[in-house]
Amino acid sequence: MTETGGPSGPEGTETPKPQAGTPAQPQAETPTPPQGEVPPSPAPEQQWQSPSGAPPPPLPSYQPPPQQQYPNWKVGLGRPGVIPLRPLNLTDILDGAVTAMRKYWRMVFGAAAVTAVFTAALNLVGMLLVDTTGDLEKVRDLGPAATDQELMNQMLGILGGSLASSFITLVATLLGTTILTGFLTVLMGRAVLGKPVTFKEAMKEAAPRLLPLLGLTVLYTLAIMVAAIFCLLPAIIPYTFWALASPAFILERGTVMEAFRRSVKLVSGMFWRVFGILLLATVISSFLASIITIPFSFSAFLSIFGNLDQMYVPSTGDLILQSVGTVIAQTIVGPFTALVTVILYIDQRMRREGMDIELARAAGITPPPPPQAW
Repeated sequence: MTETGGPSGPEGTETPKPQAGTPAQPQAETPTPPQGEVPPSPAPEQQWQSPSGAPPPPLPSYQPPPQQQYPNWKVGLGRPGVIPLRPLNLTDILDGAVTAMRKYWRMVFGAAAVTAVFTAALNLVGMLLVDTTGDLEKVRDLGPAATDQELMNQMLGILGGSLASSFITLVATLLGTTILTGFLTVLMGRAVLGKPVTFKEAMKEAAPRLLPLLGLTVLYTLAIMVAAIFCLLPAIIPYTFWALASPAFILERGTVMEAFRRSVKLVSGMFWRVFGILLLATVISSFLASIITIPFSFSAFLSIFGNLDQMYVPSTGDLILQSVGTVIAQTIVGPFTALVTVILYIDQRMRREGMDIELARAAGITPPPPPQAW
């Protein structure tokens, strides 16, 4: 015992006395363990136990929430057919046209061959009926001694015959273009969804619209011709603003005037983009067609390097051979421009009206839910 009456510490130690002014600390009931020893564990009854005596359940591990799968931006809402369901770029549009030509090559090239033969036959009949070879031979036989009046008379005869032949060619081209455009528009409407279509089904769907489509094509062509006669620059205005009228007329099943208004609405704000894509498609088609037709116009090609004083007068065999080359060129190249126009129409609707969602639902694809606002 110490002098203060408290318990004595370990041997050789004394309990320190509290300093003056410092409050005394309460004594702990549990004795302080000696130095160097581990304090005893608490009694079992002091540990937590469940009422049933079972051990405590383990803490749940953290599981991250499942991430929602969104469509890849490269395919948008998917690619059930020849194009992805999203706003398209130039490569997508050109690739979609080529893919449709490869996937449905029997129907595409079959319809193009039928219309090309029909157009070439009408054109050949027109050239044979309106024969200008006699006037060309007269001009060639006049020689350098001909007077200006004689040359003028013969040239007027050639001009009249050429205009009549050009009119027959224009009518044949309009008829062939109308039939091919109507058929390929229906085909592309199915090809975008990846749905099978037969030649009979496509023609059955397009046939009731061909006659009004012919009127639309005539109005479209006349507008471009009238604009081109007065000035070259305004000709691109009807050419571009009304370029999507044909696919709008076939796919939306409206009237001719509604199709023109729909085309203007879809092109507005993207005039130069639409014009550039259409111009590029036309340049590609014309370039490939010229390469194909050169071997079939060999006689006319050789006349360039012949005597320049003599006028080239094509024979009947030359006209038939040129018609064969035109048929082959139109069969291979003709569908390209029509398919690009239809894909461009679908692209403009996806950009402006969200048509990609409608196409995805029609193809059996469930679009993702819209993002929730916080």
